[in-house]
Amino acid sequence: MHLPYRVIAIAGFVFSLIFISTSAAVSQSHNRPTTNPTTNRTSDRSTNSTTNLGGRYSVFGTNPDGGEYTGSLEVMARGGVYQFRWNAGTQYDGVGVRNGRIVAVAFANGSNGSGCGVVDYTVMSDGTLDGKWGYWGTSAGGTERGRHISGRGLEGEYAATGSNPDGKRYQVNISVQAAGSGYKFTWSNNTEGFGVRLGDNVAVGIGGERCGFVAYEIKTDGSLDGVWGGYGTERTGTEKATKQ
Repeated sequence: MHLPYRVIAIAGFVFSLIFISTSAAVSQSHNRPTTNPTTNRTSDRSTNSTTNLGGRYSVFGTNPDGGEYTGSLEVMARGGVYQFRWNAGTQYDGVGVRNGRIVAVAFANGSNGSGCGVVDYTVMSDGTLDGKWGYWGTSAGGTERGRHISGRGLEGEYAATGSNPDGKRYQVNISVQAAGSGYKFTWSNNTEGFGVRLGDNVAVGIGGERCGFVAYEIKTDGSLDGVWGGYGTERTGTEKATKQ
């Protein structure tokens, strides 16, 4: 994988997470999404919500330029988040959060993904963004809920509140703009990200050029069907992970 493209038979964003406690840094650097357990959608309560993600997968994917790659993926539960580790000649390390039938992952090349994060939002019927977020280096996740105050569709301005892994609450404003095949997210705490939408779900990768992201839909057979990209890119690739 070669950010912003996964050109090397990536299958692998490797997450050899050295889980260090960085919840304080998270509260200062990024405010992320929140999924309110009282507002989960019907889809979140489907059989997919009980699927065990842990295990080894075979991966087949396409790069944004149309090239193909194969490799392997290992997924490991780490407290409230997941560690993702890809291998296909090059290794990538990532942290994932699960939000109903969607798993969103932020990854980096090598074993140090410090600064990379991911947010996964459910788009509610009234336009509210209800999500979960996580950062590399911590085994706990946070939540964030953004109220749509202006704009059309997903685009526009949001007023959000959230909670960090240590339970501390925060407030932040979010601006969302269409950008190529995805959306640019800008938070008022000087954080930016690029996201893709899958139905009523939006997965956003954070952390700058060295960080990529993947949004997987958990299929009924346990396979992961994903779209991935990198910061600042307007094209995306695809990835299918089949459990071994």
